Amino acid sequence: MFSDELKAWSWEDTTREIAAMTAADVERALSRTHCDVRDFMALISPAAEPYLEQMAQCSRRYTEERFGRTVSMFIPLYLTNACTNSCVYCGFHVANKMARTILTPAEMVQEYEAIKRLGPFENLLLVTGEHPAKAGTAYLAQALDLAKPYFANLKIEVMPLSTEDYKLLTHHGMNGVICFQETYHRENYKLYHPRGMKSNFEWRVDGFDRMGQAGVHSIGMGVLIGLEKEWRTDLTMLARHLRYLQRHYWRTRYSVNFPRMCPAENGGFQPNCIITDRELAQLTFAMRIFDHDVDISYSTRERPDFRDHMATLGVTTMSAASRTEPGGYSTHVNALEQFEVSDPRSADEVVQALRRMGVEAVWKDWDSSFDHLKQLHLSKQAK
Repeated sequence: MFSDELKAWSWEDTTREIAAMTAADVERALSRTHCDVRDFMALISPAAEPYLEQMAQCSRRYTEERFGRTVSMFIPLYLTNACTNSCVYCGFHVANKMARTILTPAEMVQEYEAIKRLGPFENLLLVTGEHPAKAGTAYLAQALDLAKPYFANLKIEVMPLSTEDYKLLTHHGMNGVICFQETYHRENYKLYHPRGMKSNFEWRVDGFDRMGQAGVHSIGMGVLIGLEKEWRTDLTMLARHLRYLQRHYWRTRYSVNFPRMCPAENGGFQPNCIITDRELAQLTFAMRIFDHDVDISYSTRERPDFRDHMATLGVTTMSAASRTEPGGYSTHVNALEQFEVSDPRSADEVVQALRRMGVEAVWKDWDSSFDHLKQLHLSKQAK
């Protein structure tokens, strides 16, 4: 499991190593066709800041070679804001005195139909708070079953599950799982997640192994940038985690996301660091140079102009027309949202903006029949 491998890397030593990177380290990384984690550390280090334009051009080239000038579109649907955790930075905190919304099967169908009216979405991400009693595996299986007639590609972003539960959900149409580790700093993790299921660091970080063992087709990863002051260290741990997963579960497709925390109003949790657009761009370019094939996703947390520009330089997956409250498209439009979106444009407005940048929106890039054909091919190879 990755939690055991993670013990081999010191947070403090990694932080010092990143700070010690030089221009020569950056130039070496840029000269290589295939980068290792040390190269990634150089590319996200302060020493790489003068090389941003060169990194952007490399990132653009690798992205176009692997993905063309396209961006895959998806939309999230929050099924519930009920949660048993006490994450200090989240509006779904169990102690937050607010009405909890849990979509019924009928409301799910209403939401699916409302989403289809927003645009030709085929990639749906189902999101829940962590409440196994009210939104457990059976609830997720029902939500997936009801979504299958409407969408070609279904992913979930929910509490970490067992290998058996992940495997079960693949039989209900689940194609991918997204999970944010939030931070790889083992000691500080407990400070941000003091109570609830999410307080178990090992169960969360090893959830990616369980996804791989269950044969999940697509695994999405990320850290919440702002929890740790040394954000570069957190992203280095994520890069190490990605390489570990690719070695052990090489048939799986991977994606990464870099959500940035924003300062909270009314005395809420304040990020320990705020990274600039330029730093986020540098991180994005570094990840693309480090891994030419990984999907890089930007959500509506980011501003429209920044998202449009980054779609030409490394981003390959993007949400649009997102609502982050349960039932926000039709049935519960005033429920508590998880975060405030920074890109409120309609799906059509996003598509038109991308087209002006020379990028084509892709609505469907996966189908369950593809997986059947892949398994058939692998079976023939084994014979």
